[in-house]
Amino acid sequence: MTKILHINLFGACSVTGTAPSGAFEVKPAKHRALFALLATANGGRRTRVWLLNMLWGASAHDGGRQSLRTALSKLRTEMGGAFDLLLKVDNTEITLDLSKVEFTGAPSAGEFLEGIDIRDDDFNHWLQGIRQAPDQYFALLRGGAAPAPAARAILPAIAILPFRLVAGEAIHTVLGDWLAEEICRALSRSPLLTVISHLSSREISAQRPDTQRLRRALGVDYAVLGSLRVLGEKVVLDADCIDVATGRILWTRQAQGRMADFLAPDADSVAEIVRAIGRTVATEALTHARGRSLKALADHHPLIAGVGMMHELRLSSFSKSRELIEEAIRRAPAVPEAHAWLAEWYVMAIFNGWSDDTLRDAGRAMAATEEALTIDPDNTFALTIDGVVMNNLFQRLDTAGARFDTALDLNPNESLAWLLSSVLAAYRDDGAGAVMRAEQAIRLSPVDPFGYFYDAMASTAYAAAEDWTRTLELADRSLARNDRHISTLRAKICALHHLGRGGEARQVANELKRRQPGFSVAQYRRTHPAAEAKIGQRVVSALLEAGLT
Repeated sequence: MTKILHINLFGACSVTGTAPSGAFEVKPAKHRALFALLATANGGRRTRVWLLNMLWGASAHDGGRQSLRTALSKLRTEMGGAFDLLLKVDNTEITLDLSKVEFTGAPSAGEFLEGIDIRDDDFNHWLQGIRQAPDQYFALLRGGAAPAPAARAILPAIAILPFRLVAGEAIHTVLGDWLAEEICRALSRSPLLTVISHLSSREISAQRPDTQRLRRALGVDYAVLGSLRVLGEKVVLDADCIDVATGRILWTRQAQGRMADFLAPDADSVAEIVRAIGRTVATEALTHARGRSLKALADHHPLIAGVGMMHELRLSSFSKSRELIEEAIRRAPAVPEAHAWLAEWYVMAIFNGWSDDTLRDAGRAMAATEEALTIDPDNTFALTIDGVVMNNLFQRLDTAGARFDTALDLNPNESLAWLLSSVLAAYRDDGAGAVMRAEQAIRLSPVDPFGYFYDAMASTAYAAAEDWTRTLELADRSLARNDRHISTLRAKICALHHLGRGGEARQVANELKRRQPGFSVAQYRRTHPAAEAKIGQRVVSALLEAGLT
């Protein structure tokens, strides 16, 4: 296909055209930056909101929208007939036809977008990310395979070694191997851990390695190992979790039971070890992050510590959590999960009343998921968080549903996609579907240290099904782990109201008001995606009866 647009992104940036309607050159810096943003997108597609935040984020929202419209109008004039040949523009997206674009220049010619001075923080953060790996982007732009970058590991890595048989028959050796594999499977569902494959763990285990050899061979931060005793029908499992950098034992666990108990699906012995691992890794990261400078943190600490502080739902910790997540992105800009967690930060900021500009922060949330999906369009965690953004912030329920469905098609074990699609079903007044999806999410949950969130969302599902006893049970269980989650307090008020316990509902309403002084029923009606659904109407009725206005 004939190339009618020529873009040089390295050194002095240039955008020129040789269309049938005549030659042209795009000169304004923001116009050239616009083409750079489109050229580096998956399929050449970016949303208008994302572009607005990248290039006009410092402007008021309406002013930024007008600036984008003006830029497109000027480009249409400059490019003549080539505009419609190269660009597809609609109300939500702008797409550059990459098949008609020739990329010239190379990283050796100079820095990526050298000399383009745009003062928006989001744009410069994106720019620095590409400048850290220019060869990778150049290979992609030229249609080749990107060289494998020396990626920094920003998630803690763990190996589960087969448990060594110290008492029992030789055939019982397979039990220690199988239990380690089951723990690997459960942990691998967490977006906060890198789990070494069971085959690799088995191979290194056969060599009886010390902790330093484990670290060198597998590149792990933690390891779980131990012994197994089979005494007739009784099984005793002793497990240790070790910090391989120091050799320090972080915890020991012993599980006992009948053979049948260990072999049962969702065995308690496996679940308890998985829970202990999740708590330990999160606690270690939080401990190291508090009171230390960012530079003093190991690469695997900022993201998990940032996510942990974000879920504490205390304003001081929440503010620090964004700094940690952004540090993780600076260290590893090509990791999609980090960008997705940043998007979730903005969602939580808006829903907890901590955003001073909800339109701006909604746009930044969309920008972050756009970046994550540009890096990896099939990343199920990024697809799931994009579904949250579409559902909760933009009330585009059909788009959100498509994101969740795609994530589950790619990975039917993506517990968070099941959980958050249950919320979408609740907003659509599909109580039975919401409960089914919530229960599936809980079954598949990696039992990470933020399990309160699973119970909180499941309580919403049961509210949609009008099972008020179960709604209250789940809300109470969630609040016992984290009593600062506003939507859980709303679910509890709703459940107490429908159970005829109005006095208790008023007490919880006072707690909600204390936690979020700016909350009002009018605001809920105006902004919440479920406000017009039956569940939203039930919530409004309960809140009003509980004394909120």
